[in-house]
Amino acid sequence: MNNRLKVLRAERNWSQAELAERLLVSRQAVNQIETGKYDPSLPLAFRIARLFDQPVQDIFWEEER
Repeated sequence: MNNRLKVLRAERNWSQAELAERLLVSRQAVNQIETGKYDPSLPLAFRIARLFDQPVQDIFWEEER
Protein backbone atom coordinates (compact mmCIF):
# COMPACT_ATOMS: atom_id res chain seq x y z
CA MET A 1 0.00 0.00 0.00
CA ASN A 2 1.30 3.44 -0.90
CA ASN A 3 0.80 6.54 1.19
CA ARG A 4 1.43 10.29 1.42
CA LEU A 5 2.30 10.28 5.12
CA LYS A 6 5.86 11.55 4.70
CA VAL A 7 4.70 14.41 2.45
CA LEU A 8 1.92 15.42 4.83
CA ARG A 9 4.30 15.29 7.79
CA ALA A 10 6.93 17.36 5.94
CA GLU A 11 4.35 20.00 4.99
CA ARG A 12 3.85 20.61 8.70
CA ASN A 13 7.56 20.44 9.55
CA TRP A 14 6.94 17.59 11.99
CA SER A 15 9.60 15.03 12.77
CA GLN A 16 8.68 11.36 12.80
CA ALA A 17 8.85 11.52 16.59
CA GLU A 18 6.40 14.45 16.71
CA LEU A 19 3.94 12.66 14.44
CA ALA A 20 4.30 9.48 16.46
CA GLU A 21 3.50 11.37 19.66
CA ARG A 22 0.36 12.86 18.09
CA LEU A 23 -0.75 9.40 16.89
CA LEU A 24 0.20 7.59 20.11
CA VAL A 25 2.54 5.19 18.29
CA SER A 26 6.32 4.75 18.18
CA ARG A 27 8.61 6.67 15.84
CA GLN A 28 9.58 3.31 14.36
CA ALA A 29 5.92 2.64 13.48
CA VAL A 30 5.72 5.98 11.64
CA ASN A 31 8.92 5.15 9.76
CA GLN A 32 7.64 1.72 8.77
CA ILE A 33 4.33 3.14 7.54
CA GLU A 34 6.08 5.89 5.55
CA THR A 35 8.41 3.40 3.87
CA GLY A 36 5.61 0.93 3.10
CA LYS A 37 7.00 -1.82 5.32
CA TYR A 38 3.89 -1.77 7.50
CA ASP A 39 0.25 -1.01 6.75
CA PRO A 40 -1.54 0.75 9.61
CA SER A 41 -4.52 -0.82 11.32
CA LEU A 42 -7.87 0.63 10.35
CA PRO A 43 -8.21 2.59 13.62
CA LEU A 44 -4.71 4.05 13.12
CA ALA A 45 -5.46 4.93 9.49
CA PHE A 46 -8.56 6.82 10.67
CA ARG A 47 -6.54 8.65 13.37
CA ILE A 48 -4.04 9.68 10.68
CA ALA A 49 -6.84 10.88 8.41
CA ARG A 50 -8.43 12.91 11.22
CA LEU A 51 -5.09 14.42 12.19
CA PHE A 52 -4.45 15.62 8.63
CA ASP A 53 -8.14 16.41 7.99
CA GLN A 54 -8.22 14.29 4.84
CA PRO A 55 -10.12 11.20 3.71
CA VAL A 56 -8.27 7.93 4.31
CA GLN A 57 -8.25 7.18 0.57
CA ASP A 58 -6.39 10.44 -0.11
CA ILE A 59 -3.57 9.32 2.19
CA PHE A 60 -3.46 5.56 1.49
CA TRP A 61 -4.03 3.71 -1.78
CA GLU A 62 -3.32 0.46 -3.56
CA GLU A 63 -0.53 0.09 -6.14
CA GLU A 64 -2.75 0.67 -9.22
CA ARG A 65 -3.14 4.40 -8.57
